[in-house]
Amino acid sequence: MSKKLLHFAESAVCDLEDIQAYYAEQGVPHVGTRLVGEIIGAVELLRDQPDMGRMVPEFGQEFLRELIRPPFRLVYRREPERISIVRVWRSERLLRFVDAAPR
Repeated sequence: MSKKLLHFAESAVCDLEDIQAYYAEQGVPHVGTRLVGEIIGAVELLRDQPDMGRMVPEFGQEFLRELIRPPFRLVYRREPERISIVRVWRSERLLRFVDAAPR
């Protein structure tokens, strides 16, 4: 079985940049660098083990999965030829669809 390609969506890249910026603002840029390195390391495992993450409970779609690496949720799409990292969010944050209809 060949390794899948890894792709980072722009939203995930922005999330990683925001993590680094936050810790830099807090005066501990090394923490941001360490966390982003750990996130990249966890995501690398998906190339060989694309099913290691669980389905995202808010959506229940087999192709949309996540790895929990406290304090983050690494949300990804499992596609035939690649793994697309979609978001890197705080683990306590829930994903939701945007509802454009007025309530």
